[in-house]
Amino acid sequence: MTNGEIIKGLYDAFATGNVPAVLGAFDENISWTEAAGFMYAGTYAGGNAVLENVFMKLGTEWEGFSAVPSKIVDGGDGNVASFGTYSGKYLKTGKTVSVPFAHEWELRDGKITNFRQHTDTLVIARELGL
Repeated sequence: MTNGEIIKGLYDAFATGNVPAVLGAFDENISWTEAAGFMYAGTYAGGNAVLENVFMKLGTEWEGFSAVPSKIVDGGDGNVASFGTYSGKYLKTGKTVSVPFAHEWELRDGKITNFRQHTDTLVIARELGL
């Protein structure tokens, strides 16, 4: 399986709520960075930190949150980039958002070691009324 296929499978698992499969794709020492200005901004070390500080919040603070890639580019050297759209309804404000994202992924030996999020946090804050 190529690194691009691993990342495609990760998005598919996330879309169906298969969190164990998502976490299973992570290296035990994964570094996960949410963009500065995003509501979950920060860098989290390890799968449990990502689960608690990102995934659990997406699951409880949003209705219908999705991250749907439209393009996945496999650099062939352990680096993968994906481009797509976040969408969903933020329960605290009752407002919805649809905004593009770019994700950087690094893999080693078939496991994700690093993730970095890029998105327009100003648009997200404005559309959600934050």
